[in-house]
Amino acid sequence: MAAPGVTTLTDVDTGRVPPALRGLLPVLIAVPVLALAEVLLGSSPFATYLLSVVGVNIILAVSLNIVNGMTGQFSIGHAGFMAVGAYIAGVTSLELKEVALSFLPVAASDQVLFTVALLAGGTCAALCGFLVGLPSLRLRGDYLAIVTLGFGEIIRVVVQNTEAFGRALGLSGIPQYSSVAMVYFWVFLVVLVARRIAGSSHGRSLWAIREDEVAAEAMGVDTTGYKVRAFVISSFFAGIAGGLFAHFVPIINPGSFTFVKSMEVVVMVVLGGLGSSTGAIVAAIFLTLLPEGLRSLFGALGAEGSLAQKVDQIRMPVYGLLLVVLMLARPQGLFGTKELWDVLPRWLPRKKKGLS
Repeated sequence: MAAPGVTTLTDVDTGRVPPALRGLLPVLIAVPVLALAEVLLGSSPFATYLLSVVGVNIILAVSLNIVNGMTGQFSIGHAGFMAVGAYIAGVTSLELKEVALSFLPVAASDQVLFTVALLAGGTCAALCGFLVGLPSLRLRGDYLAIVTLGFGEIIRVVVQNTEAFGRALGLSGIPQYSSVAMVYFWVFLVVLVARRIAGSSHGRSLWAIREDEVAAEAMGVDTTGYKVRAFVISSFFAGIAGGLFAHFVPIINPGSFTFVKSMEVVVMVVLGGLGSSTGAIVAAIFLTLLPEGLRSLFGALGAEGSLAQKVDQIRMPVYGLLLVVLMLARPQGLFGTKELWDVLPRWLPRKKKGLS
């Protein structure tokens, strides 16, 4: 018998991780990888911007998947929560623009204040999610879709008529604190939270609600409570995505958070597969890079003066066509409710335990 505190060969062979490090291990791996990516991309502004947009869309898609995929509800107002996070975080950063923490270097102080602004935006978005979700999630059916649609439009109108938010001209002068490392750190966090929820007792209750809400309630599941908690978590990360977005674009205006943006995120979730986090990630990457791919293709074909400039106009019809084809060929989405690692073994051979 090994002495206490001594790692034995059995521990190494079975790949056991000390309980104290089990929760921190993913973070300890992600931080240096993100720091290295930030250094490598420092000299490429366009790649940094494009990767930041991809990251924000991943956060939006994975967070919406918690509600639309795992819980089986239907929210179409995600852009409204993104707008709340963007404007609150932007105003907070403007108020703290001249503030510096004397005991930290300037760069570190800016990132700490940026994190404070992000958390303020995410918290306000979560509070709005609670206020919107509590009455609407008590009902069954499509009431949540109607309420979230109305909420998104209310937020847009309020922003357009509020002087503190820049009215229709938008909010400018927000410090550009965001970076690829910060964006993808939050991508990592939202994916980690989604996976931990899916594998927990809370997640099993959400799956039960998705499959049959009446049966889940009959088995003692607090359906309203679980749905509201899932909606608040989803709204929080939508607010974080909005805050990140506000800190790498020159100006934010109500036109960035319309119903069209909400539908883009819904398309990402449906395309990837309702309930699949990796499916939402793959779909978000594909649909974000698709306009750039079309723009490059049309430019190579000599249509740069006409069709290449209209990519944003034909983007939604292309999304619609993709959805129609997907619903005919694979109604459950690319991954269904499975994850990437559940699908890969079909094509990639994997060594089985007990076989040499």
